[in-house]
Amino acid sequence: MKQNKKNNQENLSIDETLPHQINAPSFKETGMKMEPPFVNKYGVTIGDSRYASSNSPLENWSKETDPEIMAGDEWVHPTNDIGWNTTENRELLEEKRKPQASPFMHPTKDVSHGSD
Repeated sequence: MKQNKKNNQENLSIDETLPHQINAPSFKETGMKMEPPFVNKYGVTIGDSRYASSNSPLENWSKETDPEIMAGDEWVHPTNDIGWNTTENRELLEEKRKPQASPFMHPTKDVSHGSD
């Protein structure tokens, strides 16, 4: 029985983060949801955190392998990608979160304005 390419993949996230990756950001309260791994058109599982697949060109490299075969979005997982661990991309996620203002801030008045 052939597996669905988008579904039936192990969900590695817990509470909108990847706890097995020490520097992985949290997607919680950003409006982005963790997505499960998927299988691309080459039969390579993307986003499973195993980083190896018997069908991957990396595992079957030769002089005849054109590196361009591994270019494109189908090789990048939207939420389980090492790029999210960079400072710049973590900041992008932080900008999507609503500020945790309470219980220390007034909901409509900035009482600290001009105090520093």
